[in-house]
Amino acid sequence: MKKLKILMAASECVPFAKEGGLADVVGVLPKHLARMGHDVRVVMPRYRRVDRERYGLRQLPGVLVVPMGIIGNQYCGVWEGRIPGSDVPVYFLEHEGYYDRDGLYEVNNEGYLDNDNRFVFLSKAALELPKMIGFEPDLLHAHDWHTAAIPVLVNTTYAADPYVGGKATVLSVHNMQHQGNFYEGLMDVLGIGWEHFTFLGLENNGETNLLKGGLYHATVLNTVSEGYAREMQTPEYGWGLDGVVRERAADLYGILNGVDYDDWNPEVDPYIAARYSAADRSGKKLCKRDLQRTFGLPERDDVPLFGMVSRLVKQKGVDILAEAIHRILALDVQFVMLGAGEPWTHFYFGDIKNAYPEKFNLHVGYNNPLSHQIEAGADFFLMPSAFEPCGLNQMYSLRYGTLPIVRATGGLDDSVENFDDKTLAGTGFKFWSRDAGALFDTVGWAVHTWYHRKDAMERLIANAMAKRFTWEDAAAKYEDLYGQALRKRLGEKEFARRYGKG
Repeated sequence: MKKLKILMAASECVPFAKEGGLADVVGVLPKHLARMGHDVRVVMPRYRRVDRERYGLRQLPGVLVVPMGIIGNQYCGVWEGRIPGSDVPVYFLEHEGYYDRDGLYEVNNEGYLDNDNRFVFLSKAALELPKMIGFEPDLLHAHDWHTAAIPVLVNTTYAADPYVGGKATVLSVHNMQHQGNFYEGLMDVLGIGWEHFTFLGLENNGETNLLKGGLYHATVLNTVSEGYAREMQTPEYGWGLDGVVRERAADLYGILNGVDYDDWNPEVDPYIAARYSAADRSGKKLCKRDLQRTFGLPERDDVPLFGMVSRLVKQKGVDILAEAIHRILALDVQFVMLGAGEPWTHFYFGDIKNAYPEKFNLHVGYNNPLSHQIEAGADFFLMPSAFEPCGLNQMYSLRYGTLPIVRATGGLDDSVENFDDKTLAGTGFKFWSRDAGALFDTVGWAVHTWYHRKDAMERLIANAMAKRFTWEDAAAKYEDLYGQALRKRLGEKEFARRYGKG
């Protein structure tokens, strides 16, 4: 297939701005697509935290004019940078009123009241940008509700645009829970006409739902694991839009995220106390002692150490962990936790720390070096998520020989193979029921295996460290996905004429 010109729009991208796994995908996937020969460009906001000097940004001449419907024209500057380690351009939209703030989406756990306008602006600016930079994409790739208006706009007000009109669009859903639900008057900001405010359009329970519009209008849809692609079509995981997803099931694909093994690799990791490999794991014992010292726990080799790095929110299963934690700590174990989230979790697990100072400690906040140290130093890594579209920490854990204990949902189910105590196959421990009892039983199973089945532990660790989830594989699947989108938009004959049959 002929190499493509791809414009990717998102609200996050590592290393510039990150709140979740979305940023990892947008920061890594374009690099691998570029290595395959594609011309990939990324557009995102220039938030306050995006330092122009640190990232060597240069301002493009001129001002981008963005029509915002009833609000009128809005204006922004555009700064250009590169994803580190690549030649992939990133275009940063500088609009002080919308993006010069402490948080990306919220402050003090409250979403900004104008998030609707902030991200409609991002979507519209992404469609105006090609004129400014002289770039006509073959395909536009939008991510989550923040840019889900792009497929809608391409099919409506931008249908005749010489740069983006009629183009194929891909919408990647990283989390169905967050949909961009706003008041109905947002239709006047979108400016696409009220005829699209219907049950088979953007209307959802009397509100404008940006994700719903994108689900209906995108040429193809994808999400970040095959398991989550199936789950999105059920009431439990579809968050009210499962019917829409089922309608588009023929155009829905699941592509498991990859891991950046340049960053997550115990053989070269600069953050850990000792390097180690599958062939020589002796350094892992030193990492365990270092982690115990860091968290103020007794330095014991003879106790299983559990780690958890997570947003402390219900989605990540902290509610069932809170219910099970006393029973877990009644076992001969240690537990370290890194994360922040719902305020009650800080107090609750802070009290657990005070009640079990020899067994449990918590670091509130996010700390990248410490997250590496937990992956390297722990024996087990806990992810009891209510739902997990993909998840990355379980993949990191496998590479570090830290056995994941996961609830079998979404990408966790896809990427972790359950331990078989007869054949010694598997790479971790899984449970299905979302309750504290199932979580405790599975932790107990892992603890029993650690104490009484050294042969099984050795095999499991070897199995885990042999697994790879590469971005090269994922990027090849995205290339195929783009081909499917172009075929659907153009028809097989026109696709073959423009891009060849490969």
